[in-house]
Amino acid sequence: MESIVQLTEPALPPPLFTRLSRRVGDLKGERLRHTYQTTFWYAFGPPENVVEEVIHTLRPRVTKGWRIAGVEWWLSRMRATDVRVDFHQDRDERLALATGKLVHPVRSSVLFLNRVRGGALAVTRELPSEANPSLAPDRLEDLTLVAPRPNRLVVFDGTLTHGVLDADNQVPDGKLPGPSRERRTLVMNWWGHRPTDVPTWSETRFYRALAI
Repeated sequence: MESIVQLTEPALPPPLFTRLSRRVGDLKGERLRHTYQTTFWYAFGPPENVVEEVIHTLRPRVTKGWRIAGVEWWLSRMRATDVRVDFHQDRDERLALATGKLVHPVRSSVLFLNRVRGGALAVTRELPSEANPSLAPDRLEDLTLVAPRPNRLVVFDGTLTHGVLDADNQVPDGKLPGPSRERRTLVMNWWGHRPTDVPTWSETRFYRALAI
């Protein structure tokens, strides 16, 4: 069976990956509780921060054969003992909340910044189910799992369901005991058009530590 994900590692030249990892670390706790709500739009202009530099570097590989207008990006920072995201499909979030209309990116991608216990990315063609913990699909046997490894990039179709497993690589169902490292990733959705009301990084005051 053909894989539904495309893996690249190492995805970035080591100096750029090291700079990205350090700058994300420099953010410390900035907007940590709102990490999934802090999203930005980048339309492939001159890079103004290290993430835009990363996107510029990855663009030829990810966009080959696709018509892409830009990238919506954000940082995922959480612990696998306390997963804060349910299984979902990426979408134009503000449009969906306002109208119920579902519009998906062309491609979804995740760049892992570090290694943690568990915390695998799970990707599937099955739909999320409100009947299950973390909205996990009813059928789990077809999950494609990608373990967090530094400088590993995973790319998949923007309509696919995905989620994060806990520190035991199980569907999250509450907080787990014990310590764990912060799981850090850069999430990039590649769009054919700009999603609704997503600002550019320069239009906000957030994440100034990422500046070039």
